[in-house]
Amino acid sequence: AALQVSISLNKVELSVGESKFFICTAIGEPVRLEWYNPQGERIAPSKRMALHTETSRSRLIIYNAIIEDAGIYRCQATDAGGHTEEASVVLEIYQRLTFQDVQSPQEFRHGETAEVVCDVISSPVPVVVWYYQDREITEEHHSKFQVLANNNLQIHQVTKADEGVYRCEASVEARGEIDFVDIAVVVNVPPVLSVSQQSFNATADYQESVTFTCITSGSPDPVVTWHRKGQQLEPSEQHFFNRLEGGRSMLTIRNIRQGDGGTYSCKATNKAGSQERELFLKVFVQPHITQLKNVTAVEGSAAMISCVAEGEPLPDISWRRASDGQTFVDGDKSQDGRFEVRGRHGKSVLAISGVRLADLGRFDCEALSRIGGHQKSMFLDIEYIPKFLTNHTIYYSWEGNPVNISCDVMSNPPATMLWRRERFTISAEGTANTRVHSAEGKSVLEVTPMSDRDFGRYNCTARNNIGVRYQEFILAQADVPSNPYSVRLSAVSQRLATVTFMKPDSHGGVPISYYLVQYKEVGSQDWRDVKSHSVQTTVVLTGLEPNTTYEVRVAAVNGKGQGEFSHTETFQTLPIREPSPPAVHGQRGMGKAYRLGLVKQDDGGMPIVEYIVKYKTDKEEQWMTKLVPGANDFAMLQPLQWNTRYEVEITARNVKGLSEPTFYQFFMPQKPDITGKSMTRKNLIL
Repeated sequence: AALQVSISLNKVELSVGESKFFICTAIGEPVRLEWYNPQGERIAPSKRMALHTETSRSRLIIYNAIIEDAGIYRCQATDAGGHTEEASVVLEIYQRLTFQDVQSPQEFRHGETAEVVCDVISSPVPVVVWYYQDREITEEHHSKFQVLANNNLQIHQVTKADEGVYRCEASVEARGEIDFVDIAVVVNVPPVLSVSQQSFNATADYQESVTFTCITSGSPDPVVTWHRKGQQLEPSEQHFFNRLEGGRSMLTIRNIRQGDGGTYSCKATNKAGSQERELFLKVFVQPHITQLKNVTAVEGSAAMISCVAEGEPLPDISWRRASDGQTFVDGDKSQDGRFEVRGRHGKSVLAISGVRLADLGRFDCEALSRIGGHQKSMFLDIEYIPKFLTNHTIYYSWEGNPVNISCDVMSNPPATMLWRRERFTISAEGTANTRVHSAEGKSVLEVTPMSDRDFGRYNCTARNNIGVRYQEFILAQADVPSNPYSVRLSAVSQRLATVTFMKPDSHGGVPISYYLVQYKEVGSQDWRDVKSHSVQTTVVLTGLEPNTTYEVRVAAVNGKGQGEFSHTETFQTLPIREPSPPAVHGQRGMGKAYRLGLVKQDDGGMPIVEYIVKYKTDKEEQWMTKLVPGANDFAMLQPLQWNTRYEVEITARNVKGLSEPTFYQFFMPQKPDITGKSMTRKNLIL
């Protein structure tokens, strides 16, 4: 059969970017079907041109057509004998109206020549018309507007009044195609910045705050930043930022310190530009002493004490001596000429010539201005040659008895101390009979004399970097004390006697340890010993026999031994007699009892056997009797009557007889109202 070829379409119009397919059909017995492009080249399958071929049918697909794809496409069929037949289709491609990447809004700076971009393409070339506020823009009516050859709209010296929405409309008359895009035009106005107050004052360290204010305008609203020393300030505990209506931006500096003084700048920035203004903060600073050190001087030399202070304004400096409150200011000189003050530019020097130990102590430096004051203290330390503190240079001891010889020194700096005996130094380790015990400002030489040669002179040497001093001590042999004298007897009773005496004229060089009192009955050979309590010159003799004559003598005892006895004194104890009248005191007992206290009295030389207590009411005639053992110190009278006065008669008895009676009265109160108290408690509970 003869070959016949046909294509489904003869002529096609296609817009750029569209896709299309064509079907080629062959009648007969074709062995192959092939497509050819407008350039006469056989079409091979690709991403944009796909082929789907069967025995007598082939489909050509064109994806996303471009202008270059336009032209005549041919489909050719070939049979087994090599005979060919073909059909063709005409493809026409055009560009539709297309707005390419038109931005909205488009921003411009106030006063510049603005070019509003409207990039539109089509084939054939489109006609572009601009509209503003629903009216077509023509150069005749709007001299500041001009439509450029590239279809963009030019606005001369654009202002805020030119802001708004502009319409770019494009049309292709040949196809009756029309489209538009609305473009927002924004005009940015550079910031305008003003400050209401440019200079501020504040005082440091008084928790004061200062607020700077900048007033800004511009479009868009400017961003306000604050700067100091080239650095942008960030919000912190000290720097607080705030913005109010009307373009008011504020920086508050809190807890102002000395370092906060100086120049600050307020900077307003937007898309159209920036503007900056300076503000100045003057910080008044309370006086502050920055340098004042302790000073050490040598006695007799000069001392220079320096005090440095800062502040705004610069403070005046004065001195005060703590020991007597005397003050010194710049230019002052003391009456003795030793103290003088010189100062300038926040520094003051207190010069002391011929330093004395009396100058030792605290000095106060005070810095004062109209803002306030500050005070600090320093200590003037004085170094001096060692000074011995004691005049006690003679010590007493005896063979075998250790004695401590104390060398006490005052010095600055502390002194080293050595002991010498004749030309030899006593080492810190000591010798067989010497030891050295050291502490700050004190060295104790412990000497245990073993023979006569250990007594004599010892030398204490004290040395520091200022100088050296010596003190000599004498170790002398001690003796026993001399005898006490003026021995007297007093308060002699049946069994007791008090011995008093005067201490000896000499204690022998070492303290008296105690006094030995000896006594015995006249005619006896056996002395009995009583030691005094410590060095008291009164001793009580006990356990004496009544109506007996005794002899008594006294000797003093020190570390060396016992001294001579005093002369012997004689006394006689009293004979036994009846007791003295008892002393009593009363105290109310529990319930209907009364406790009668019995005070021990002179028993007449023999123990009290019993107390005879007789008592009765003041209304009765008959006495009631109660016997109380002599060892008791109270008598309990019971039962007694309420609301009654009692009379008491108490007599003490020893083996010799009865004492004179003691009379006593007391009163028993009314009976307590226990029922009333209970009722009261009950009422309270209720």
